[in-house]
Amino acid sequence: MKLDVKIIAFDLDDTLLNHELKITPLTAEALQECARKGIFVVMCSGRAENAILPYVRQLNIAGSQAGRYIIAMNGATIYDMHIRQQIYSRKVSGDTLLYVFHEAEKRGLPCQVYDPACIYPSKDNEWTRVDVKLCGLKMQVREDFADFIREGQSKMVVPGDPEKLQEFQADLKRDLGDKAVIYTSKPYFLEIMPPQCGKGEALLEMAKILQIPQEQTMAFGDSMNDESMIRLAAHSVAMKNGLDEIKKIARYTTDFDNEHDGVGQFLRKWVL
Repeated sequence: MKLDVKIIAFDLDDTLLNHELKITPLTAEALQECARKGIFVVMCSGRAENAILPYVRQLNIAGSQAGRYIIAMNGATIYDMHIRQQIYSRKVSGDTLLYVFHEAEKRGLPCQVYDPACIYPSKDNEWTRVDVKLCGLKMQVREDFADFIREGQSKMVVPGDPEKLQEFQADLKRDLGDKAVIYTSKPYFLEIMPPQCGKGEALLEMAKILQIPQEQTMAFGDSMNDESMIRLAAHSVAMKNGLDEIKKIARYTTDFDNEHDGVGQFLRKWVL
C-alpha cells in the first residue's frame, strides 16, 4: 500500500546526504520523481539558506512549485526561492542570547550566530571552522558579539567539546526553562532555538500555507534536531543510522542507512 503524502521534509546531514555530503543518484531520482508527481519536496536543515541551496540546485527542482521552499535554521525560517525571501521567521530574544553568551564565556566556550551567507562566532575556534567546512559559508569573527546579538537571532550555536556541552546543556535547560528550545544537533554543536520552534513546527506551518492536512505530511530524520518533525509529521521516518531516541518516536525506520540510499529506497517502496 502506498502512503498518501503531499509534502515531505528531509533532514540533510546523515539523512539525505552521505559521508561525502552528497545526494546519491538513486535518492536524487526518487526526490525528482516525487516533485514531478506534485509532492512538495522540502529540505529541512539546521543550515542557513545559502548552505542548503546547492542541494536544491543539484536536484533541479527549485523552478517548480514542488521544489519551491526550504526550511532553514532548524525550523526558525522558511524561505521561498521564487520570491527570494523568508516567509516565516522566529527569533531567540536578545536577553536569552546574552545570558547564554555570558554563561558560555565563563566556561571558555565560544558562541556563534548566522545569516543566510555567513557564520559569526564570538572568537575564532576549531569547531566553528568545522561548521564552515560542513556548510560552505563564510566566517566573520564579531568582537562586538554581545551588541551584535542584542536584537535577537534565529538561533545560536555553542560549539565545543561534547562533554562540556552536555553539562552546559543541562544547566541551560534548568535556567532558561521555556525561554528557548535547547538540544545538540551534533555532539559538538549545542543549539539554542526560539521557544516552541523546531523543524516540526515549521513543517506544519509550511503545510498550513499550502493547505495540506497534517495527515499528508512526511518527514525523514536521524538526530535530536529532527525530533519535533519526527514527532509531528503523520508519516515520520527515522533513518536506520539514526539515534535510538528518534527511532522510538518514528512511525517507520528505513531499511538502509544514509550511505546506502535509505531515503530513496524508502520513497520507492512506500511513496512511489
